[in-house]
Amino acid sequence: MTDTQTPPLDWHRVLDADELPEGRVTTVTAGHRSVALTHYEGSFGALDNRCPHQGGPLGEGTIENGLLRCPWHGYDYCPLTGGSEFGDGAEQFAVELREDGALWVGVPAETPHERTVSDVMAETLVAWGVTDVFGMVGHSNLGLADALRRREEAGELRFIGIRHEGAAAFAASAYGKLTGRPAACLTIAGPGATNLLTGLWDAHMDGAPVLALTGQVDAQVLGAGHFQEIDLQGAFGTVATWSQTVLNASRHAELAALAVRHAVLERGVAHLVFPDQVQTLPANGAAPAAPEGRLPDLAIAPPAAALQQALDLLADARRPVIIAGTGAHPARADVIALAEHLGAPVMTTFRAKGLIADDHPLACGTLGRSGTPIASWVMNEADALIVIGASFANHTGIYAGKPIVHVDRDPLQLGRTTGVAVPLLSDAGVAARAFVQALPARAADAPDQAADIAARRALWATEKTSRAVDDRGKGVASAAVFAALNRHAPDDSVIAVDVGNHAYSFGRYHESRGGQDVLMSGLLGSIGFAYPAAIGAWAATRGERPVIAVTGDGGFAQYMAEVLTAVKHGMGITHLMLNNGQLGKISKEQRAGEWDVWQTDLHNPDFSKYAELCGALGIRVTHAGGLDDALIRALAHNGPALVEVMTDPELI
Repeated sequence: MTDTQTPPLDWHRVLDADELPEGRVTTVTAGHRSVALTHYEGSFGALDNRCPHQGGPLGEGTIENGLLRCPWHGYDYCPLTGGSEFGDGAEQFAVELREDGALWVGVPAETPHERTVSDVMAETLVAWGVTDVFGMVGHSNLGLADALRRREEAGELRFIGIRHEGAAAFAASAYGKLTGRPAACLTIAGPGATNLLTGLWDAHMDGAPVLALTGQVDAQVLGAGHFQEIDLQGAFGTVATWSQTVLNASRHAELAALAVRHAVLERGVAHLVFPDQVQTLPANGAAPAAPEGRLPDLAIAPPAAALQQALDLLADARRPVIIAGTGAHPARADVIALAEHLGAPVMTTFRAKGLIADDHPLACGTLGRSGTPIASWVMNEADALIVIGASFANHTGIYAGKPIVHVDRDPLQLGRTTGVAVPLLSDAGVAARAFVQALPARAADAPDQAADIAARRALWATEKTSRAVDDRGKGVASAAVFAALNRHAPDDSVIAVDVGNHAYSFGRYHESRGGQDVLMSGLLGSIGFAYPAAIGAWAATRGERPVIAVTGDGGFAQYMAEVLTAVKHGMGITHLMLNNGQLGKISKEQRAGEWDVWQTDLHNPDFSKYAELCGALGIRVTHAGGLDDALIRALAHNGPALVEVMTDPELI
């Protein structure tokens, strides 16, 4: 005997009857089902909103001559039963008009969720330590997004929805720079994916681990010129150290594991492409891939012969100097211990600013174009340079004419742009500890370089104080802005800095203290980096450290919508913006090159009022006397705050 029992229904209140006029159709939601609700000849109908032909939204159609017409291709259906002369009709659901005047729709009871390959891959990412995803949910990543949602509901992952995919990539890049661990950025196919590229190039060039997860059109229509179809592996081929498309028969857990391995071990971008139909394939019992035994200890020791060469060179040095780049950041304590053992001054590249507190007796500040006169003087007096984790890019200001021991864990960085006396392949911390163990402490008769630093620092402090009170009546001097930041930025701050004249001023005038970390778009030098980077830093520190974004007006305007992201998530980001009404760095370069200053002026809103409109605290400062109060208020604010300082473009 055949069982004809009616399957159970889940009933959902969807609308008041008087909200749907006679002869109209609208879209409602009943549980997870999208329903086309109709009102025709005094009766109500409820149909599956997806047209059986090609998936058009029936709820956006019209009732014409007694038939519900699909808005995509004109297929007609009975508005009450879903029947159609074109073949299979639209699925019909039960509908009731109840005594309170409300319409209720009954849909088949939902079955328990069946794990998908997206679930397996999301579980694998979590197992490998991926806890934060920045991005935008869209039509070609919905299956993957749903798997990420389940991990978030389980408390294993946090998703931060942004307003532009480029901000997601910058946030993930900053996250990787700060922690050494990858965050992920999620986008749709086509323009969503291509919007990631600038931020991913930033990560690629600065050696930050990032995962890019991009949707893609259905695999069966690839190559046919489908809507939003582009060759994503081709588009990401140079920026990504590893890029793979997830296919029906892929080892899905293994692909997710390999993505993390490549991002971490190659310190770059790993990319996974998810065709739409693959995302919801059944997992068929597949388990996530575990990380145990698959990530080696990267603290490699230097080869014995090369180490001895370095020791021989440094043993004869009377005025050794340490230049620390971002590669030295994880070993900051070991680098400082080496400096104190040798009595050696420490200067940093701009990207590594904050590695040593500027009030340390051996700290010289930043070297190079954004640097201090202390650092340049001390380097000129040096008779040996210990360069740790720096790139020798032209902006670093490292003088290659000195005897140099160059320490880096990447063999391609050693001697990359110039020959050095000793290229030493090693983890920064291991090398620093080996130097301390093998080299004698500074001899009593060796020059006291700390005294030299103190003398140069006193001269520079006098100069900075003088510049801070400059006033031409055209805005606040940058030296005054950063003197105020020095007074108020907490010792454990993370400071994200954008590209522009303000960045040069930050390098010269800001004095890092305590355990402050500085983030910037280093080798790419991309304007617009800082505010999305501050979002990444807030996520990376779980909101437990003060986060400060330092931008100009030009850079902030590129991603100013992300203030809404910060407000939505209650991010404690203090934004210090130097507004000079122009692209000041470019104006300066035009004048230096004897060009006319052209097309660098900016039409700006009152950014402090914009912040208020978004729900943040906004403060505008027009004179130096208002800086301290504004920063105190902003740093104490529970949520995002913007301090807009009207600055003089010439007083940098």
